[in-house]
Amino acid sequence: MATEHVEIERKFDVEEAFALPDLSGVPGVASVGAPVVHELAATYYDTADLRLARAHVTLRRRLGGTDAGWHLKLPVAAGARREFHSPLGRAVKAPPRAVITPVLGIVRRASAAAVATLATRRTVVTLLAEDGRVLAEVADDLVTGTQLPAGPGQAAVVTTWREVEVELVDGDEELLSAVGAELVVSGARASASQSKLATVLAGRLAPQPTEPDDEDDDVSPVGEPEDAEDAVQEPTAQETEPAEEEPLPEGKKARAAELARRAAEAKAAAKAAAKAEKQRAAEEKAAAKAAKKARKEAEAAAAEEARLAAVPQAGDVVVAAVAAQLAALQRADLMVRTDVPDGVHQVRVASRRLRSILAAYRPVLVREQTDPVRAELQWLGQELSGTRDAEVSLEHLRALVAAQPPELVLGPVAARLQQAELQGEAAGGDRAGAVLGTARYLTLLDTLFELVEHPPLTERAGEPAEDVLREVLRHTVKRMRRQVETAEDAERGGAPIGTTPPAESPGAVESPYELALHEVRKSGKRVRYTAEVAAPVLGGSVMGLVDAMKKVQDVLGDMQDTVVTREQCRQLGIAAFGAGENAWTFGRLHALEEARALRAEEDFWELWPTIGPVLNGAVGKR
Repeated sequence: MATEHVEIERKFDVEEAFALPDLSGVPGVASVGAPVVHELAATYYDTADLRLARAHVTLRRRLGGTDAGWHLKLPVAAGARREFHSPLGRAVKAPPRAVITPVLGIVRRASAAAVATLATRRTVVTLLAEDGRVLAEVADDLVTGTQLPAGPGQAAVVTTWREVEVELVDGDEELLSAVGAELVVSGARASASQSKLATVLAGRLAPQPTEPDDEDDDVSPVGEPEDAEDAVQEPTAQETEPAEEEPLPEGKKARAAELARRAAEAKAAAKAAAKAEKQRAAEEKAAAKAAKKARKEAEAAAAEEARLAAVPQAGDVVVAAVAAQLAALQRADLMVRTDVPDGVHQVRVASRRLRSILAAYRPVLVREQTDPVRAELQWLGQELSGTRDAEVSLEHLRALVAAQPPELVLGPVAARLQQAELQGEAAGGDRAGAVLGTARYLTLLDTLFELVEHPPLTERAGEPAEDVLREVLRHTVKRMRRQVETAEDAERGGAPIGTTPPAESPGAVESPYELALHEVRKSGKRVRYTAEVAAPVLGGSVMGLVDAMKKVQDVLGDMQDTVVTREQCRQLGIAAFGAGENAWTFGRLHALEEARALRAEEDFWELWPTIGPVLNGAVGKR
């Protein structure tokens, strides 16, 4: 069976010659224990694509020291991690089921194998209080890490370094900071690596540089020749050496005639040379002008390309939003599997957000591929809805009973509610764990990761995000307004109690008016989630819309919650009556919940007129 504790520590990089300072002078430390040396050997396990390491999770099998066994470390907050310990057992090639189950939502159906080994010579000193309590442990580690070959033909990579870890035992954050400051003064540096494993696997975890396109290799700078044939040719020897002048003929007239001829030739040659020089100068001027124009055009094209690159595209924004909610779903999955409170609720929230994003942003993502994903997300939410709804309703009813005058609480009402809550929590936890362990759910996770890595983008995904996001947001707002108009019509119609319960509340019965307001609440959620995606691009007015939709959700959420609490009161009252108890208080609780529903309804219709200006400010008037 695994044991758990929260590890709070600080890591520091130190040089080989670093000397651990005397820490007995740190405030709160009375003495420092004698150093104890441990020889530790650990093998780290992960999937081939390092899913655990990328999620900041480490899974190792350690030998030596005082805590030999399987260790699973999960992130909690900066400098703090939850650590689960399990006995060594006989498994070596692959982690045992008990160790891998908590992170099944991360590894999914990929197998985990050894990816690295660490050999550590650890020297530990303890920081003691006056009463002998161990406040913290300071570990001075000499580490040899080996990155195992990732595939055939690849070599192992060995890394050595030294680091100091300070882990709280019975001390506080103030002590941790004081010890860290003392180490820094002595030459230590806060570690840039999150873990030893991250240091060893740094090469595989780092993003790979993209190769330049081969076709760009032959591109020459604007205005420069691309090959030697375009370069300016040097004049040849014949062109630079003057020709040997012929001797003048005999006789005065012949000589005069020859001189005249030569003078004419020289004049003609000079004229031709001047003309050629003028033509060359004109050509150079034209070439310079053309080169300048080409440079300006190239600079303008580069500037436009840079401007377009700086303008976010719709596809990038939406895919990033899906990736963020997938990460939230994975964190919530981990919460459920490790019994962290509110985990089921967070799974449902992430699922709803993903469904809303995929539905609202159909202009960006091909719906033929995303609609089946939405259907699976809806299945997940429905499978977990009963657990969460019962948990919330019983918690509310217990608080409501505690606030009642004692004379109005007849019979063991509080005990029955507490018993129902405990039974619900146990059954709900088992149910949630079972759902998250199904092949159907793991397939859904695989599909979501594939969708993020290879998104099915439409042609509009390449358009500027601002235009597409505003159009989508306008559509979702219009949809909500239609739902509100439907609710107004249902209210005026005074329809009788219906018999069709919503999917989220099995067993409850609502009137058409209540169902219409429930649809308003759901459409308000879609507006909110759509606006949250668009807000970083569209600006502050959209954040105002997010805040307004939160108010709508709060008000109508209270009303919807009473649908579940009223049904709980009815069922618990029947059970109490059947057991011979006084069921009157459950009837009173039912009436109080009806009153809460009416107040929530009135609050919504008072709130709605103030929402209109916010909607108009975000997306414009209808």
